[in-house]
Amino acid sequence: MLVLDNPSGVAAPVGAYSHVARIDAGTGALLFLSGQIALDDDGALVGPGDMVAQATRVFELIGALLSAHGATFADVVNIRTYLTDMALLPLYGQVRRAVFTGPPPTSTTVEVSRLFRDGALLEVEVVAAL
Repeated sequence: MLVLDNPSGVAAPVGAYSHVARIDAGTGALLFLSGQIALDDDGALVGPGDMVAQATRVFELIGALLSAHGATFADVVNIRTYLTDMALLPLYGQVRRAVFTGPPPTSTTVEVSRLFRDGALLEVEVVAAL
């Protein structure tokens, strides 16, 4: 069964999409989280130009979305990251390593010329298995 969800504990997404697609199958579920950028609850960009601040906010949002479905970062099996400047990868990696303390998920990191919100340095999407 497929459920599209925008959990009430996380600010509504910008645009016409859902934060989470949950697919229940047998005794488990897969969660597909839309790409998250560092927006505060009012839709303003957090930490313009500051990778650590933006990455921290992105993982706060992802954590809240996972939690709303009974998941944690330990349930993440895949992470895709889009960076506007690969030179910032070490700063992003510093925050990511603080979040993923066990075995790391599979991963893809790509440099892009820009994201849909001016000043956004990264966008992160994850897949989790419950």
